[in-house]
Amino acid sequence: MGSFIAGTLDYLGLIVESGGMIMDVRILLTIFGGSVMGLMVGVIPGLTATMALALLINISYGMEIHVAIAFLLAVYVGSTTGGLGSAIMMNIPGTPAAAATALDGFPLAKQGKGGMAIGFGYLASFLGTILSTLIMLFLTPLIYLIALKFGHWEMFLLALFGIMICGSLSTDQDPLKGWLVGFIGFLAAMVGMEPIYAYPRFTFDLLQLNGGIPLIPALIGVFGISEVLTVLQESTPYKIEGNIGRVIPNLKVFRPFIPAALRSTVIGSIVGAIPGAGEDIGAWMAYDIGRRRSKHPELFGKGAIEGVICPEVANNAVIGGAMIPMLTLAIPGSAPNALMMAAMQLHGIRPGPTLNDETPWLLPYVGIALFAASLAMVFWGFTLAKPMIAILKIKREILLPLVVPLTLIGAYAAEARLFNIYVMFFFGVLGYILRRMDYPMAPLVLGIILGPIADISFRRALMQSRGAILPLLERPIGIILILCLLLIIYAGVKRIILFYRPRRVTMTSEILEGIGGGGGQNAEGKQ
Repeated sequence: MGSFIAGTLDYLGLIVESGGMIMDVRILLTIFGGSVMGLMVGVIPGLTATMALALLINISYGMEIHVAIAFLLAVYVGSTTGGLGSAIMMNIPGTPAAAATALDGFPLAKQGKGGMAIGFGYLASFLGTILSTLIMLFLTPLIYLIALKFGHWEMFLLALFGIMICGSLSTDQDPLKGWLVGFIGFLAAMVGMEPIYAYPRFTFDLLQLNGGIPLIPALIGVFGISEVLTVLQESTPYKIEGNIGRVIPNLKVFRPFIPAALRSTVIGSIVGAIPGAGEDIGAWMAYDIGRRRSKHPELFGKGAIEGVICPEVANNAVIGGAMIPMLTLAIPGSAPNALMMAAMQLHGIRPGPTLNDETPWLLPYVGIALFAASLAMVFWGFTLAKPMIAILKIKREILLPLVVPLTLIGAYAAEARLFNIYVMFFFGVLGYILRRMDYPMAPLVLGIILGPIADISFRRALMQSRGAILPLLERPIGIILILCLLLIIYAGVKRIILFYRPRRVTMTSEILEGIGGGGGQNAEGKQ
């Protein structure tokens, strides 16, 4: 009991110390600057939170570690929130996380209440970030205690679990597409010198591949180049609906929706903790549950304020939830979270079970930085709502090509290698082709990140047990993970069968009709 109290007091001391660090003028200015950058990127359709981090990560290379983390967290929060402006005023979500917001935000804009909807959206995003950060701060230390009990078998199964569940959740009907893309990423992670015997794998005698696929250029290609190519093909013109009007929300109007906001925070935090699920899934789940639990479900889709609050609270609550598996297990909860983890690794921080021993200040610092980032976001949101909507009047044919030089800088600056630019374009084209074929991107990224963890954990586990798999069945956590994997596979196969059965029936009927038609024609010919 004494050690628990001492540990708690030490942790609270680190939180207070982190608050003092954040009050440094340089860090505060960096947070406010990163927040406005994130909001401006997020408001432009096609430039997602992941892309914002991919574009701006190169700015953090020369920063001190505390400044860099605060900057990227501010960009993360700002870009996740920024998409609500275009979703409400134009019915075009700036980010996928804001897609559910458009269902009620756009009808409100057509009623002349666009400013009110934007104001409540920013307030809801602020609450979602703050509340989920509190959950992260007080739940993560408990997760660390469990994570320390993970051996090589458990880490292998956890990596496999992350890829499988991400593949299942990232597609609406066909999990097979998510699984295939996840294992393509897994295969890409096998390229390079293997970590135990230093034997080159899949390098094709290219010395540049001995170090493996560089993570940052691959992520920039998948989420940067491919998105530019995809958005430039869209021909739908932007049209801003009505005037924005007053943005600052009335707190008395917001008060009845506090229970819905709390419920959406829990939903977003839980979804965020699931590897690869992401902000958009959290927003849709909160919207659906909010509609079912609402006293006036008939207003949803016609301009309900609650229909804006629920998804906006949830998509920002995913940020705090996604930090939990990333910091404790080195498994990102979402695609932007994967870039955050890559940025931390670039600055010498190793997320995972030993993070609390190696870098004990990081968790409380991330929490306090998220508090400051959410305050900066809501300040800029209320102040710059109208100018940021004006950005949308710039033609995308002019705006998006300006993104490409930033992606080149981000890919090259990581290691100052020209080869990284080639990797970025390769994964950009691959991502574009997969998008055109309706394959999800999140499992691909998760496969690249989790592939090395699964590979080295599995091989070390076999070396420890001298090639035997039976010791796995003696570990309770391993058994639980195996059961979870079997459940995911069962549910996924069931969905695949339901998805492909109607197609098979349709094809069979067409073949039979063709045979019948051919038979009838032959009979007529004989007569």
